[in-house]
Amino acid sequence: MAPMVTRSFFVAGSHTDIGKTFVACALLRGAIARGLRAEAYKPVVSGFDPGDWNDSDPGRLLAALGRPLSADTLAAMSPLRYRAPLAPPIAARREGDVLMLAKLLASCRLVRDSWSTDLGLIEGAGGVMSPIAEDATNLDLMAALGMPVLLVGGSYLGSISHTLTALECVRARGLDVAAVVVSESGESDAPGLMDTLEAVDRFGRGARVLAAPRGDEAGWVEGLLF
Repeated sequence: MAPMVTRSFFVAGSHTDIGKTFVACALLRGAIARGLRAEAYKPVVSGFDPGDWNDSDPGRLLAALGRPLSADTLAAMSPLRYRAPLAPPIAARREGDVLMLAKLLASCRLVRDSWSTDLGLIEGAGGVMSPIAEDATNLDLMAALGMPVLLVGGSYLGSISHTLTALECVRARGLDVAAVVVSESGESDAPGLMDTLEAVDRFGRGARVLAAPRGDEAGWVEGLLF
């Protein structure tokens, strides 16, 4: 029987450090708790400390899947890892590597095509328009893969514009936006989560918009899984 994925998403962000991995991990945990098979892949990560990576994005994804944290599982989850906390192609350059779209696209397709699972997630690096390779932004990789997009935004001051701009960019490339997830930001001056949600919903032109409060995953995860 050929491998297959029942539901797959590209997890994208309107900004960097916005909550993409928080959302991805919550979905993975939710799927597994319901007896579903789940897989995830983050092809490239920057700002990676090889001496302390348990709380890195790939470390958190592996933990959400209930997998051991080892060199082998790390390499399978995120084969391209760079130390500098910069856009991946810039971080790669500092280590003498040249990161190109063709390499990322080939690895994503190879992994995705090998999955036999109920839920499969590929997570980007940075915001929608952040460079992910010397010749590509995250959006270019998303468009090449053609997967439904989970767009993660925040609730910090200014996040409404960032999220709506990212939404317009994704739609302009003809991609299906499965949902916009407004992840609760931790800044003390952040507007209310529900105020941000209401504004994104009002100006999102029919996009499905969900709130993702920290510490309360049940409702919005259920809505995305079923």
